[in-house]
Order: sequence, then C-alpha cells, then structure tokens
Amino acid sequence: MPQPLPIQFLSLDLDALAGATGRIAVLAEPDQPTSAGFRKLDRLTRGALARAVASEAFGKLKPGEAMELAWPAGLQAEAVQILRLPKRADVAQARKAGAAVGKAHGTGATLVLAEGHARAADIAFGLALRAYEFDTHKTGEKKPRGPVTVAVTNPEAVARAAAPMAAVAEGVFFTRDLVNEPANVLTTSDFAARLAGMHELGLQVEILEEDELRRLGMGALLGVGQGSESPSKVVVMQWNGGGDEAPFALIGKGVVFDTGGISIKPAAGMEDMTMDMGGAGVVAGVMRTLALRKAKANVVGLVGLVENMPDGRAQRPGDVVRSMKGDTIEVINTDAEGRLVLADVLWYAQERFKPSGMINLATLTGAIIIALGHENAGVFSNNDELCAAFLSAAKAEGEGAWRMPMGDAYDAKLKSRIADMMNVGGRDGGAITAAQFLARFVKPDVPWCHLDIAGTALLKSDSTLAPKGATGWGVMALDRLIRDRFER
Repeated sequence: MPQPLPIQFLSLDLDALAGATGRIAVLAEPDQPTSAGFRKLDRLTRGALARAVASEAFGKLKPGEAMELAWPAGLQAEAVQILRLPKRADVAQARKAGAAVGKAHGTGATLVLAEGHARAADIAFGLALRAYEFDTHKTGEKKPRGPVTVAVTNPEAVARAAAPMAAVAEGVFFTRDLVNEPANVLTTSDFAARLAGMHELGLQVEILEEDELRRLGMGALLGVGQGSESPSKVVVMQWNGGGDEAPFALIGKGVVFDTGGISIKPAAGMEDMTMDMGGAGVVAGVMRTLALRKAKANVVGLVGLVENMPDGRAQRPGDVVRSMKGDTIEVINTDAEGRLVLADVLWYAQERFKPSGMINLATLTGAIIIALGHENAGVFSNNDELCAAFLSAAKAEGEGAWRMPMGDAYDAKLKSRIADMMNVGGRDGGAITAAQFLARFVKPDVPWCHLDIAGTALLKSDSTLAPKGATGWGVMALDRLIRDRFER
C-alpha cells in the first residue's frame, strides 16, 4: 500500500540554500516580517521573492495558497513556491499550505522553510496527505518520490508534535487505498485478510464466517450477500489501550460492490460502487491509527463485509428476513442493503461488547448527497452530548459534518403490512428514514451516531487534502473524538 512520505525535520542551513536542488517552499505574508530563510533566498534571487510578495497577484491569494517562481536565477532549485501563510495561521490554513507543497511534490527533493512557524507540524501533515497517489494498478516504470525536508527552529519539538499526525496520515492512506481498490481485487476475503494483517500492530482481529453468522441469527446481513460468490463476513478489531472501561464501538458498512441486487442500479456510474465499503474503510483506518499511536482508550471496530449481486440465489424484493435482534424486515428494495448489514452488526456489537457508545459509518443513501452535496456528511443521533462531541471533533479537523433531524413521523413510514418493518420508507426524506431504520437496532440507553458519508467518501475532483478519488473522510474526526473524549 502507498505509505505517507517520510518527512525529515532539520535545522535550516542558510549556506546550503543556493545549492539546494528540486523544489523550495517558503512562507510569507504581506506586511509581516520575513524569515531568515526568505531573506536569504531573496538576496540570492536579487529581490525576486520580495517583488513577488509585493505583487497584486500574491495579495489576492488566500491563506494557504501559493505562487511559484520557476527556475529562479541565483539558485540550483527548479522552483521556489511562496506560500501565503500568516504567522498566526489556524490549523486549516497551515494544512492547506502544506497541501499546496504536497500537490506539487514529485520525484525531486522538496525543502520547506517553515522555520519558527507555530504550525510547522500541521504544514507537514497537509503535505503528507495531499501527496497521496494510488497507482497500484498502473504499469510502467514508477520513479520513487523525492525526499521531503522541513526546516524548523526546533526539530525535536516539531517531530514530537508531528508523530501522532503521521499515524493519522497512515490511517487515512489505509482507508483511501481500500476505497480506491476495484471490487475484483478487494473481495470480502481480501478485505478481511488486510484487516487480519493489522494484528501485527497490536490489534486483536477476529473474522466471523458465514456459519457463525447463521448461528448468531444475522439473517438481515446474510440476505444481502446470498447472491454473491464472495462469502459474507464480519470482522471484529479490538484495541485495548485503556483500563477496564467498556469500549467505544465503531461500526462500518462494507459492501465491496453494490449492483443494487435484483433492484439493479442504472449502468451509468455503477463503477463507482466499489466505494460502497467506505464506512468499513474508515473504521479500518481509525483502528490502524489508534494502534500506531498506541491510543490510551478501549475501542472496538466491527465491519460487515458483503457483496450485493443479482443471481438466481439473490434476495428478491418482497422477501422477509429476520435480524439478529429478532425483528422481521420486508425487503422492498434490494438496493437499500447497507442498513440491513448495519442492523445486524449494530446489534451484535451491543450484545457482545456492551459499548459505552457507538458510531456507525456508511455510504448509505443518495438522498444525503441531494441534501448536503459533497461538503458535509449527514449526522444522525439519539444523544445530544455524543453528537456535539463528534461535530466539534469534525470541525477541529476540517471534516464537514451536519446534524440531520429524526422523529416519529419519519419512523412511521417504515411500517410494513406483513413484517415488523420495511427496509425503505419512500423517496422523500430517504436519508432520514434510513437513519430511523438503524435506530430500531440501537438499545435505548446506548449513545449512538449514524454518519451517512455517501457524499464525502469519494470525490470526482481534487479536494484540499486529497487528489480526486477516495478522501479518507472521517479518520481524522474520529481519531480526534477518541483522543478528546475517551483517552485517559
């Protein structure tokens, strides 16, 4: 899997700037004092940097954006990238500046003159996240990425601050890799094997196969995958870094490919349904992050892995299945399959682990994209305190999230003539009725959030911190939530 770029933090050698090859990035802000590195580069380029910063074009840049001087006279470097970043920049601005460097980074070396900037670690974090590439399936010679050095005043202190961010970056990369993989590679068995490999990091990983799922009564989950050659599985990942307290549970929908089943989707755009395991991918990325940074908390991650295919054994519209909870569900639309998977895994998590709270993630509905676009995930919750804590964590990490309503009127739309409930409630309020369905499988005393990430898991264009494709949305926010709320 692609690894985040290794980044060195070193003291700045002013005398070496003239001979530095590759790319140099330097920070500046109009009408603010410049750094020693900026002044040295400006002298070497006969005032080119100062003229650039004084220009109207630079003045129009927003914090975190960059201007580039190609092949500047007086330097060996092929380019100097001038980042507009005030000395009191916030986290988002610093990461955006780093991302501008990461986007431009290639096979040559990159030197970032962060010097005494208070957000140097965040600059490096943004650089690492944006430098991600998924080229696993491209043939031809692959040249290694060049080295990255961040020059700072206190390398040891900045390296300590950056270490947990590096763990988060690896978790984000793990999620992006999973979401980007094609379904003929990332089968349910391959997915489970990748998660099992994380036992080397200290996670306890258990794979529940179909026989065990039948014994447990997971008829809702098993019904989704019965038309596929890939066996359905549930993978349980435990990180026990806390004391004796009950774990917090993360639950992910892992539909490795979703044709819609018998209620088949239109052909146009179906290729994107390789990302329908995005919720499970985020859970996996968070668990990897927690293990890498040795989090002082107890967290269990559970993912339901299935494939929704139409064949002679596939689930039909009108079928009735029985969930692990014991409730019966009339399947009106086989393309509303993710909620069936989550229903059983949510109930299993509560029965086995008695968690202190739960958050589930799923690329669940197209309706949430209509409501919120691709800027925010939908947040549904039965607990104001947990919801507020998650929204605060998401805001701190720059991951868009918006709370959506729930209520009895929406819940009534799930009433079935022949079973305890239907799996859909009509087109209107579709994201909300999906959340109401899941809420039926949450015990009344368990704090719970449902995150509908259909609009944020994979994008058709670049975002600030990621190239187009999988974003890894949610890894940073959930890691922050666990750090702020559950670590001792």
